[in-house]
Amino acid sequence: MTAPQPIIDRSVRRIERHANPHTVLMIVASAMFMEQVDGTVLATALPTMAHSFAVDPLRMNVALTSYLLTLAMFIPASGRIADRFGSRTVFRAAIGLFTIGSVLCAQAPTLWMLVGARMLQGAGGAMMSPVGRLVMLRVVSKAELVSSMAWLMVPATIGPIIGPPLGGFIVTYLSWRWIFYINVPIGIAGIVLVTLFIEEMKEPARTKFDLRGLILSGIALACLMFGIEVGSRAAGSIWIVAALLGTGAVSGGLYVAHARRTPRPMLDFRLLRITTFRMSLLCGSLSRIAVGALPFLMPMMFQLGFGLSAASSGLITFVTSIGSLAMRACAPYFLRRLGFRNVLTWIGALANGLLTLSAAFRPDWPLPLIYGVLVANGFFQSLQFMAYNTIAYADVPREDMSAATSFYTTFQQMSITLGIAVSAAALAASIAATGHAQPMLPDFSAAFLFVGAVSFLAPLLATRLDKGAGAELSGHRDRPAAMKVIEDA
Repeated sequence: MTAPQPIIDRSVRRIERHANPHTVLMIVASAMFMEQVDGTVLATALPTMAHSFAVDPLRMNVALTSYLLTLAMFIPASGRIADRFGSRTVFRAAIGLFTIGSVLCAQAPTLWMLVGARMLQGAGGAMMSPVGRLVMLRVVSKAELVSSMAWLMVPATIGPIIGPPLGGFIVTYLSWRWIFYINVPIGIAGIVLVTLFIEEMKEPARTKFDLRGLILSGIALACLMFGIEVGSRAAGSIWIVAALLGTGAVSGGLYVAHARRTPRPMLDFRLLRITTFRMSLLCGSLSRIAVGALPFLMPMMFQLGFGLSAASSGLITFVTSIGSLAMRACAPYFLRRLGFRNVLTWIGALANGLLTLSAAFRPDWPLPLIYGVLVANGFFQSLQFMAYNTIAYADVPREDMSAATSFYTTFQQMSITLGIAVSAAALAASIAATGHAQPMLPDFSAAFLFVGAVSFLAPLLATRLDKGAGAELSGHRDRPAAMKVIEDA
């Protein structure tokens, strides 16, 4: 008598038979694009929204932080919820929540109604990205993972770049409420497509839901992210920041103690025993500090340092997306020729060098030269992160994929938030040291150099990765030394 086949294996086989991986990938990418654009397009509209609500523009910061707080609280639970209720059900519900939240944001008559709607959006967004990535990982074979992840990186890269100019256009020529209404047709189409093309995938519940872990991790992450965000913007007193960070640290310590004695904790630190996952998480987090800093520093430098308009600065930073798009076609070639370790080491160092070169930008630089640096930066940064996002799951067992996506996405969000805080702190320190009344070009240069120094630790640490790591995904094999000598000659 044969043993009963695991439910997850049967579900995976049904997916592989009936779902077109490319169709599933485009659905997931569209949902991620909607979320990424929404976050960045809102920042441009905050002054106009403040006027509409008759409040101080500084108070509008709560519209951003409320979303971040909700993300922090619910991202850790996304994988467990998807296992329990099914990836399709949760992904579809996440798109629905995000869409309903968008409608409520557009119709909000007061700031606090907007905050409540943003929190509903955050609950949907917290499930949408990690569960969408989980759907992709379960549908795509390892042989196709590199090219699929390259496609998936496109919306994540373009979204934050296209957001500011799109927000400026909407605020200038339409009502700010259209910033949220544009999500509605995308969300409705997403719900329909998920229903038609994505099969249900569940994993049998091996343990009970870790509610205590969800509460402790949610408090820790929310307080830490809120404290970092408030501190970076100097939006609260030092005592408020200290209280938030202290509460986050204590809750985090309690969670670690809880996770050690729980078989299946909400954030499973045992995943860090997997070398490729651990290295991707650590090095990727250091590199994402630079990514989080770039959308914060670059537009301000062009506007305050170069004297450009918001629209003009948005058009300059937008060219980074050209490099990101070009990367999609070239990524498999680079990984096949170089392997993951060389890409993360040498391409990562090159990407970091191009980012640091932004510190030298001056108004007398030819515009085509600035464009060239930004396009190359977009290309190599996207290649680097595609490699990080792919190799993270190279050795993760299929039954742990949901836990891994939740864990990885949580720290991904934390590192991007930390990037904003680090760059803002570096900028403020330079302003204080130079005695400037407002940020000047040397202050932006100092901030770029500091962020570059932090993120340069990533390619240094990546040298510790095994040469053959992820070879099954990239198709890279070390060539004999004699062959390399002949080719070099």
